[in-house]
Amino acid sequence: MKRVGVLILAAVPVVLAATAYGSSPTAHDDPRPGPPSAASQRRAPEGLAAPTMKNLAQKLVASAENSTLDWHSAYAYVQDIGDGQGYTAGIIGFCTGTHDLLVLVEHYTAAHPDNGLARYLPALRKVDGTASHAGLDPGFPAAWRTEAKVPAFQAAQDAERDRIYFDPAVSTAKRDGLGLLGQFIYYDAIVFHGPGTDGFYGIRERAMRQAKTPAEGGSEKAYLSAFLDVRRATMRAEHPGIDTSRIDTAQRKFLKEGNLELRTPLVWKVYGETYKVP
Repeated sequence: MKRVGVLILAAVPVVLAATAYGSSPTAHDDPRPGPPSAASQRRAPEGLAAPTMKNLAQKLVASAENSTLDWHSAYAYVQDIGDGQGYTAGIIGFCTGTHDLLVLVEHYTAAHPDNGLARYLPALRKVDGTASHAGLDPGFPAAWRTEAKVPAFQAAQDAERDRIYFDPAVSTAKRDGLGLLGQFIYYDAIVFHGPGTDGFYGIRERAMRQAKTPAEGGSEKAYLSAFLDVRRATMRAEHPGIDTSRIDTAQRKFLKEGNLELRTPLVWKVYGETYKVP
């Protein structure tokens, strides 16, 4: 899941742009783990994984990915947004061209062999890594939307989101001594750019050259500012002219307010639209 451009639910991109999932064989490696800081040890151990906070994180991501706070509505989303990654689908923008959608359907089919997407597995394997729809049209989008009504498939999407994106981002942020805002900033970055040394982990490495993490004795606010600077520059370099409001008027806003623990109420803007969580 990664995508480019602005997205307006059911009409515009639903996942943001970046590098292909699986582009690095070390996608979940953490090149520079460090011991938790004293501040991070005083924080609630669940962090962003606490149910209330995880729901908030999904709303924040959905505001940028799907132009809505109703993130549950995206299970059935499927569209080719013209970013060269084939079909983008589901709650976190799994893509037919970036391997994560294929893995999702393979795992789901292993547990539920008679599902409505299983017949597309040969085609999904062939188009993996490309923008091609060969073997998927015209039926795949409708099959996805139908299967998305099945609770087991919704649970499968949740599980892959957590395994590939949420859990690695949060655990890495905790090792870096970051609070809830930092954990979310990492999560949003891995959603957009994908894991790997040419994605989220590469951005993190470059940010760590500019500022120390709290686990290294640095200022949390200064480090997160450096991370957002690097990430914004990466987005612009990869996609000149791309809208970066998910950073500029959302994450950066929270950081400037000193809201390192994502305390509500929250007010932010993405693509010029205002969102509020009381």
